[in-house]
Amino acid sequence: MTDPALLAAVEFARAAAREHAGAEVGAHVAVRAEDSASATHLFDAAKPGYRGWRWAVTVAIAAPDDDVTVSEVALMPGPDALVAPPWIPWQDRVRAGDLGVGDLLPTDPDDPRLAPGYAGSDDPEVEALAMEVGLGRVRVLSRLGRLDAADRWQTGEFGPGADMARGAPASCGTCGFYLPVAGSLGAAFGVCGNEISPADGRAVHAGYGCGAHSEAEVEQISPVLVADLIYDDARLDIEAHESAADEPDAEADEHAAGAPSAESVEQAVAAVAQGEQADEPSGQPESDQQG
Repeated sequence: MTDPALLAAVEFARAAAREHAGAEVGAHVAVRAEDSASATHLFDAAKPGYRGWRWAVTVAIAAPDDDVTVSEVALMPGPDALVAPPWIPWQDRVRAGDLGVGDLLPTDPDDPRLAPGYAGSDDPEVEALAMEVGLGRVRVLSRLGRLDAADRWQTGEFGPGADMARGAPASCGTCGFYLPVAGSLGAAFGVCGNEISPADGRAVHAGYGCGAHSEAEVEQISPVLVADLIYDDARLDIEAHESAADEPDAEADEHAAGAPSAESVEQAVAAVAQGEQADEPSGQPESDQQG
């Protein structure tokens, strides 16, 4: 239990704070017990630019009958103080795309994404290749490293969820330009070998796709609509004509002008025919005919 004399030494702590900071010491905020022989009194800091900060005065006592003494005076941030973000080591601040030309980024010796080469990569394809060429690497990708890479590639710019992939005619897994990678990652990832594609030379997911797919077909159609008969409605030709009610009766006009009727024409033709028969010779001498 903390000595009560330490908890009650508010004015003693305030005097120590004012000796250090002068008029920048504000009201007493709280007291915090450190252990049985020390406690810290907190005062608002009236220091410009340090809103929410507090002056912390730690007082201590050596023995129950000894006087209270000042151990430390410091300016400490309060719960609402504006402070710098937590410290991040420089090697942990680097992100994808930060590495430029000439930059070096040493790998952490304990990087969990890597495993010693002599321990094996637990990938049969990688191990078979290393034995075939007679070479080995100091470190290779561990299972954690491969899973991390697979997750990053799948959710990245060339994964199946990309905008380009959703509008593609087919996926990379069926494209002739798709080059599967070796090892266990080959089941879902490969490298694009089409120079026209935006993913050329990049690791792509088998579910990714673009418009440069090797089997993409484009229907060749005319950009102009072709029809058997086209009506031009942009121009109209208008011709004036008389109605049937306004046309004169041709038959009435003929009768009014004294034109012969069909019956009179037939009678005239019959009379001409009878006259021609009367004028023809009978084939006998004229004297015989008279006698």
